[in-house]
Amino acid sequence: MAAITAGVGSSHVPAIGAAQDNGKLGDAYWKPIFAGYDWSRHWIDNAKPDVVILVYNDHASAFSQDVIPTFAIGCAESFAPADEGWGPRPVPVVEGHPELAWHITQSLILAEFDMTIMNRMDVDHGLTVPLSLMFGAPDAWPAKVIPLAVNVIQYPPPTANRCYKLGEAIAAAVASYPGDLNVQVWGTGGMSHQLTGTRAGLINTPFDTMFLDKLTADPAALRSLSHADYVREAGSEGMELVMWLIMRGALGRDAGELHRFYHVPASNTAVGHIVLVPEP
Repeated sequence: MAAITAGVGSSHVPAIGAAQDNGKLGDAYWKPIFAGYDWSRHWIDNAKPDVVILVYNDHASAFSQDVIPTFAIGCAESFAPADEGWGPRPVPVVEGHPELAWHITQSLILAEFDMTIMNRMDVDHGLTVPLSLMFGAPDAWPAKVIPLAVNVIQYPPPTANRCYKLGEAIAAAVASYPGDLNVQVWGTGGMSHQLTGTRAGLINTPFDTMFLDKLTADPAALRSLSHADYVREAGSEGMELVMWLIMRGALGRDAGELHRFYHVPASNTAVGHIVLVPEP
């Protein structure tokens, strides 16, 4: 049967993708950030996931103010890198896993989650930057990817608790899939940052550290936080952290931490990264 074997949390700062694409990995500013993922690149080379369910938010690439789904799942054969205003990133096309995606979609809708089904969708830096951080710059991504886009842009986004419950439902869906697949779930976005307004540039390291601590040991404390809690402590764009709770919910009650990395700054935000595995 298919099984979720690990969860990954990661920031998806667009400037990180630009740094990699323009050969700046060794620059003094960017080198510590990419070094923070060295362990994870070695680990995932051995873990060899067949499929990554990658939770991210679209940045006005596939969606606009005309259509704003709360949860959208990609069921297509492939997903092209989006043109975000300066041309698509020079990274491989993302290959999907339609069979598992449709199975998960059916299971989630029957579990009363209203998923938007995407049979065509370009994917932006929210999805491709984590792939680059974890896999480097291959000619083809070494795992199939199921994109799961979450609205954390237009109020109201889903609650932290709802996201955690979605993760639990994804775990049940994967466990009922008849094929033998090694599946990982990645939650991306964050950590604390705000791009506009009087608090632009906000970075709250104590909150970020608390979030990483409780993600492993006490996720119930994170799923009980309100929208206002996340925005007050982590900034308007820090609301993206609820997407990490989809990943955490998919791992079950107990999870072990294999690796953690935190760095300030990358562009105008904090970079956070964690690797977790489910425990019996």
